[in-house]
Amino acid sequence: MPTLFVVAGVVIAFFVFSRFWTEWLWYSQVGYSDVLRTEWLSRGALFLLGGAVMAGAIWLNLRLAYRHRPMYVPTTPQQQDLDRYREAFEPLRRVVFVAGPLVAGFFAGSAASTQWQTMLMALNGETFGQADPIHGIDVSFYVFTLPFLRFVLSFLMTVTFFSAAVAVFTHYLYGGLQIAGPGQRISRAARVHVAVLAGIFVLFIAANYWLDRYSMLSTSGDRWDGAFYTDVNAVLPARAILAVIGVLVAVLFFYAGARGTWRLPAIGVSLMVVSGILAAGVYPAIVQAVRVNPNAQGREAPYLQHNIDATRVAYGLDGIETEPYEARTDAEAGQLREDAESTASIRLLDPSIVSPTFRQLQQNRPYYTFTDQLSVDRYEIDGELQDTVIAVRELNMAQVESNWVNEHTVYTHGYGVVAAYGNRVNLDGRPTFFQSGIPTTGVLGEYEPRIYFGPNAPDYSIVGAPEGTTPWELDYPDDDAPNGQQNYTYSGDGGPSVGNLWNQLLFAARFGSEQILFSDRVTSESQILFHRDPLERVARVAPYLTLESKAYPAVVDTDGDGVREVVWVVDAYTTSDHYPYAEHQTFASATTDTFTDARASEFAIPDTINYIRNSVKAVVNAYTGEVTLYAWDPEDPVLQTWQNVFPSTLAPISEITGDLMGHLRYPEDMFKVQRELLTRYHVTDAATFFSGGDFWTVPNDPVASTDVAQPPYYLTLQMPGQEAPSFSLSSSFIISGREVLTGFLAVNSETGSSPGEVDPDYGTLRLLELPRDLTVPGPGQVQNNFNSNAEVAEQLNIIAQGDSRVLRGNLLTLPVGGGVLYVQPVYVQSSGTTTLPLLRRVLVAFGDSVGYAATLDEALNQVFGGDSGADAGDADVDPEDPTDPGSGTGDGDDPAADAQQRLSDALADAAQALADSEAALADGDWAAYGEAQQRLQTALEEALAAEAEISGETTGDDTGDGTTDDTGDGTTGDAGTDAPADDGAEG
Repeated sequence: MPTLFVVAGVVIAFFVFSRFWTEWLWYSQVGYSDVLRTEWLSRGALFLLGGAVMAGAIWLNLRLAYRHRPMYVPTTPQQQDLDRYREAFEPLRRVVFVAGPLVAGFFAGSAASTQWQTMLMALNGETFGQADPIHGIDVSFYVFTLPFLRFVLSFLMTVTFFSAAVAVFTHYLYGGLQIAGPGQRISRAARVHVAVLAGIFVLFIAANYWLDRYSMLSTSGDRWDGAFYTDVNAVLPARAILAVIGVLVAVLFFYAGARGTWRLPAIGVSLMVVSGILAAGVYPAIVQAVRVNPNAQGREAPYLQHNIDATRVAYGLDGIETEPYEARTDAEAGQLREDAESTASIRLLDPSIVSPTFRQLQQNRPYYTFTDQLSVDRYEIDGELQDTVIAVRELNMAQVESNWVNEHTVYTHGYGVVAAYGNRVNLDGRPTFFQSGIPTTGVLGEYEPRIYFGPNAPDYSIVGAPEGTTPWELDYPDDDAPNGQQNYTYSGDGGPSVGNLWNQLLFAARFGSEQILFSDRVTSESQILFHRDPLERVARVAPYLTLESKAYPAVVDTDGDGVREVVWVVDAYTTSDHYPYAEHQTFASATTDTFTDARASEFAIPDTINYIRNSVKAVVNAYTGEVTLYAWDPEDPVLQTWQNVFPSTLAPISEITGDLMGHLRYPEDMFKVQRELLTRYHVTDAATFFSGGDFWTVPNDPVASTDVAQPPYYLTLQMPGQEAPSFSLSSSFIISGREVLTGFLAVNSETGSSPGEVDPDYGTLRLLELPRDLTVPGPGQVQNNFNSNAEVAEQLNIIAQGDSRVLRGNLLTLPVGGGVLYVQPVYVQSSGTTTLPLLRRVLVAFGDSVGYAATLDEALNQVFGGDSGADAGDADVDPEDPTDPGSGTGDGDDPAADAQQRLSDALADAAQALADSEAALADGDWAAYGEAQQRLQTALEEALAAEAEISGETTGDDTGDGTTDDTGDGTTGDAGTDAPADDGAEG
């Protein structure tokens, strides 16, 4: 048995060691070993210090209690019972006196080690240059120092409590403390020992009361956060009084230990308890009831103003530009002429709907996929910035033949990006791609297309091989290649080496994969790629940051050498929940909306915050996995503090190239937090804020099936007062309980394109406040107008027939034409297993006017008297050319997609024919009516034929990922078909 235990211990130790050492290899390879070293050293120091304090204190008190046990104990029934326990305990005493403190020290050290960030912030804290309004102390004390002091105090109180517990128990066991019996109940040594420990514990309580005077400035209240009239004028003095009383009571305990009387400390404790009830409970309640409640608005106004001012500063709302907006509700011809650029940039592609379309047209093989939520960016095309919907073609491992060779050595990377114009589509409703196909072609030019690092990358991959080795990694499908594909050997530096037996053994233990030891594909030049999710990589190299819920891709030149690469951009925040007087916000609830990524929960986010800055822009190279952290807000004191801790991990803004700068943007999660606060904190006057009569709310997403906040949208627009349109992130507000628009918020998300220089207008928040007596429909009311419009409903119902589904896209809100314009794309897709949403119609609303047409340009003209005065992005669609040369699928046409297109076209023709029939019938034009009916019949026949074709082509796949006969050989697209002939994959 001892041998088995030793062997088991060695095995467990080796697995633990393999985990730690492989992590060290990963950090060293990625260039952030200082981060891991600092974390481990800090954790280790706290573990040893905390464990030593707890273990030492318990051991010392056990030894003192045992050493000063009475030599003679009166014979009583109680002591006779204890004699038996003492005799049984004596053989184990030495072991218990050593093992007990060590066990307690282990748990105490483990708890202390979790506070490594708190300790480092306290030791390296920078000043904010702002003082709190009550004590006049710099905010850095509250954010950096106070949390660490509270931790130390709490830890010492715990140590003292357990020390007193073991001391009392030991004195009792050995007769120094008796509950009953004649004579002296407690020995002199026990009395001194217990009195000193009690005095120390009360001193810590007094210190806790004193620190409460500062902590109350950042506590959460019933209505507002911070210290208000009763807190400042009653609770705060009471805490100081209780602290003084605590010190006096501690002195009385020390006196009792020396003099032998417990009367004075007993009186002192009673006084402390009574004072706590009166000073901390009764007196504040009286002040609140008598002085505050009858005059609450006046009494609380100064402190509420502290809360308003601190909240706006802590969340970056102090520089917001607010202006009234006298929105018009009447539409007339030419009204959009002054907003022509904004009109031309209105985004029609909904990134949350068109992912299946990207899959059907650009997925190419079933082992590729696109994320459900695509990204919005902007690219310069023909000298103009264009809003873009972009996606990375990543691996879909669920469609790969399952075996170790395939999963870890063959299918190692995705391939290329697909990008489409955001403001226009082809006549058939498909996206107009300007970058597409395999190999990838388009206006973005040449770039490294291989995606080794991304959200959907395999758990780990073994890549690399000696020079001259025949490649075995699947690169991309190629019908002209001998095996129907091109293969590739990774040449980057993306992971630790597994070229020696020791590393192979360690990684085999870590991943539980003996194949790493025995596979011929693990060579002297092999690397192992893991931790491949961009969010995970950033979280590991910067554990002090809170991350945006999702990364977005960009094709950029990050080094200024003219070589473009695919990178993932991750916005990161410094946060705190200790900023005095600032309102606390639950981060998760504030950032939850229709687009919230469920994967965000995989990475730790703070429960509540009351301070946030977008201090870091992180970039992860999709080919090499290189992580670069840029100090985006170098003036942030929290970031400066972490720079003191990790001085070599952050690059300055000056190192950002112009190409990369042009693809950075204002982060969504921070904007969501800010807009949630602005539902109340757009009010800056304490008296108005107190009444709460002008509070707003974020509207629910009108196209969602549940009550969830409408997401903000990226689009190019020109806010009133701006000289030119800019890439922006925007959202709207409605009156609480009513679907009436009351505010519109947009932040300038345009960073510029100059190397190392951020556009001076970037991050400017602009809030338009609509008049209180003006009724402008909110998003929910506009959606209701769309749904209840007789003509629109009739045509959509016709389109929805024949097993087709109507999908309403994002409802965009734009302050143009002197009023508020709403634009919503309408998609149609089959309700069968093959999904291909196509943009068929566009809905427009301005005031009570509704437009509905095949293009945005036509719908705008309908609303604005036949001529909106501006051309939309789809104004130049050529009806004679329904396809676009840049929208090829890259692997031949998809039959299912063509059938879906014909079905959508036929249903649209049927809807138009029905509308023409009704119009002719109303006019008594029987010839026109007969012609329209004939067209209706023809369209329905074509729709039925297309639907039958779709039903005949599907193979039962319900993933919507385009796995229906896309290999070109009449098969059902089995994933293993494209594996190399010599890699062990099944065909």
